[in-house]
Amino acid sequence: MSISAPTPRAAELVTLDRFQPEEPPLPGGPEDYGLSSNSRPDQAQDSAAALKLTYFDDCGSFARKRWIFKGIISRGETSAWIAPPGAGKSALLTEISVHAAAQIDWRGHRAKQACGVVVFALERGDLFKRRLQVYHLRDGLTALPIAVADAVIDLLNPACVDTIVSTVRQAEQQFGGDVGLIIIDTYAKGIAANGGDEDKAKDQNRAAANLRTVHSRLDLHIALVGHTGKDETRGARGSNAHVGDVDVMVQISGDGTKVAQVIKGNDQPERVVAQFRLEPFELGRDEDGDPITTAIVSTDRIDAPVASKQREPKLTANQKTLFAMLHDAGKSGLLTEDWNTLARAAGIGCHRRADLTDIRNALKTKGLIREMGDRWMVDH
Repeated sequence: MSISAPTPRAAELVTLDRFQPEEPPLPGGPEDYGLSSNSRPDQAQDSAAALKLTYFDDCGSFARKRWIFKGIISRGETSAWIAPPGAGKSALLTEISVHAAAQIDWRGHRAKQACGVVVFALERGDLFKRRLQVYHLRDGLTALPIAVADAVIDLLNPACVDTIVSTVRQAEQQFGGDVGLIIIDTYAKGIAANGGDEDKAKDQNRAAANLRTVHSRLDLHIALVGHTGKDETRGARGSNAHVGDVDVMVQISGDGTKVAQVIKGNDQPERVVAQFRLEPFELGRDEDGDPITTAIVSTDRIDAPVASKQREPKLTANQKTLFAMLHDAGKSGLLTEDWNTLARAAGIGCHRRADLTDIRNALKTKGLIREMGDRWMVDH
């Protein structure tokens, strides 16, 4: 079925192959840093770099989110979309980018505004371009404000902030409108670009801090594409600092029918947000007459709930053991150290304390347990 796009705002698919330097920042006065113009002279020395403050009576203006897709993607937030290789995460983000640019509701989530999209394809940029071309051929969409930058970015280097901001500004000039969504595919590649390790919390936190600085300069949503580990039940690969930083984490699983489920949300429930299948599409023939194909998300709507995914999460043997300990403790739960003692008596976490932290975080991510202060309880 053909989908009509809104009034064209830019040329067809734009590919950004090089970055333009960011223009120097405009000078600002004390009011730009939360200081009044009549601040005491000694304040300039004591707090010359004071941060901008939002006071109590002004906090209400931040109560409402600025949704791109209501209930899932909001400006000013970061989401992570994780899955094993080949599970359709990049294909699903391609569909999201098209719907955002064309202001088309996405799988039951109302499109609140049209916005430009920049895809930072740190790997397989040509695959993104082929998939975007399919939406042009299959759905008749043209002039969508989407651009692809296929280059590796070192997310641990603070200079990446200027690179990202300059690239987005360049795209906005071409689009004649603002960018509301950027996609970084994959997040791990950006951490590893100059020797970083996604298993190290310090590297995850450095990358996250740089992306938070991007948020301070650009009013948009950052969607990070990543991988699950060998054990999918433990969620995102690498340090759990990544889980703690993002506002929303969506995990994609399944073979024929894919299930995208929120497994962590700062202020939204854990739930299935999309079920979909991938379908092949032939773009044409190469010089030898062989088909040029790619796979995108099918337009078929799949509404049947996958109850088993929500009611019966898969647990490793150690996760089952620790959960049973907490369950046996009853309503009072267990203090962290008491739980650790029981676990070590069972031979878990004797050599590496972080193993116990990882297991607790996995159980919490699955919605099985909750934390109150230093006490843990089963989340009934």
